[in-house]
Amino acid sequence: MFSLERWEEIFETISKNKLRTFLTGVSVASGIFILVILLGVSTGMQNGVQQQFQRDAANRISVWTGITSVEYKGLNPGRRIQLKNRDYALADRKYQDQLEYKSALYRIWGGLVNYKNESGSYRVEGVLPDYQFLESEDLTEGRYINYSDNDQYRKVAVIGNKVYNDLFKDKKPAVNRQIEIRGVLFKVIGVYTDPGGEREEARVFVPLKTAQKVFGAGDDLGGLAFTLPQEENFEEAVKTSQAFTAKLSKQLKESHTVAPEDESAIYISNSLENMKNIYDMMRNIRLFFWFVGIATILAGIVGVSNIMLIIVKERTKEIGIRKALGAQPFSVIGMILHESVFVTAIAGFVGLLLGMVLLEFVGPLVETDFIANPSVNFQVAISTVIILIIAGAIAGFFPAWRAARIKPIVALRDE
Repeated sequence: MFSLERWEEIFETISKNKLRTFLTGVSVASGIFILVILLGVSTGMQNGVQQQFQRDAANRISVWTGITSVEYKGLNPGRRIQLKNRDYALADRKYQDQLEYKSALYRIWGGLVNYKNESGSYRVEGVLPDYQFLESEDLTEGRYINYSDNDQYRKVAVIGNKVYNDLFKDKKPAVNRQIEIRGVLFKVIGVYTDPGGEREEARVFVPLKTAQKVFGAGDDLGGLAFTLPQEENFEEAVKTSQAFTAKLSKQLKESHTVAPEDESAIYISNSLENMKNIYDMMRNIRLFFWFVGIATILAGIVGVSNIMLIIVKERTKEIGIRKALGAQPFSVIGMILHESVFVTAIAGFVGLLLGMVLLEFVGPLVETDFIANPSVNFQVAISTVIILIIAGAIAGFFPAWRAARIKPIVALRDE
């Protein structure tokens, strides 16, 4: 029930102790401000991680090789493992019912690409048609590589948007123009964009068999890439991909006579598993931020509680008179709690507002590899409001309980 007299008492008490109330409010406001900024940063970190995973298919499994580190079946460590066409063919044949998209690839780092008087050094990759979806690429012009291009060893290329901007200064369509890759002419059949930005768009894709033949790779491969069909349940999808990864690793190690425990010879990166690990880490970071923020708020609560204890001490005689005139303990508790919650809420809302305003204006300007647009959503704002109310109640409860237990005769004797 609204009581004008109660509010008049609260404002009168605050006006008598302006500096003390202000300093106490600052401690609460700073706690909420720090909590909001920390939660905003954690959201920004999550956004950054999601952007990193958007560069490729979310459930991608990639394979590449290194050097053996363990002696196995009479073979010394230090052997370099080289993937072959047969490795991809065997995986494709053995797991074709489990796969969604698949591609082998052959890479040329720093391939010189020329168009008339323009030139640049880009990564050239021989791939199969599914690679467009493994990389989450969208075509802005033309088409992607198809199986006929690959089977017939056609000299065709799909270029990234950065390559297009670098080489085709006239900005006319690139399709059907001839570019030179390491001295060999290729016809451009498409231009793509990639969520990863310029770094991912500084590539040129050609049919895998063409790349192997033209650049003298034989049947060597630089890597394998697969995706499994998506599942609604994230945890089940992780388990399925982990099981597939284990089988694929065993198959490749057996084919290349690699010790089962050798982790340096064949690397398999599982995007879903990596995503789960990072999200688990992000959850722990977020919980830590909540802990730090709430601990800071608790420091402010202690200040509010101490202020309320002082107020109770100063108003001991007044409280005694109230009780002598028939005031119930609940009324006394309500009086103290009302003031405590009011001071805490006002200070907390100021901290909340300052934090959200800062994130609103500064957040969009923050763009790093792992932090993007730090912000606080409505749910977090509501959570902080609830924390404010609880904090104010906790801060005032013990002083209020002490005030309610004051005996009138003792209070009236207080000086």
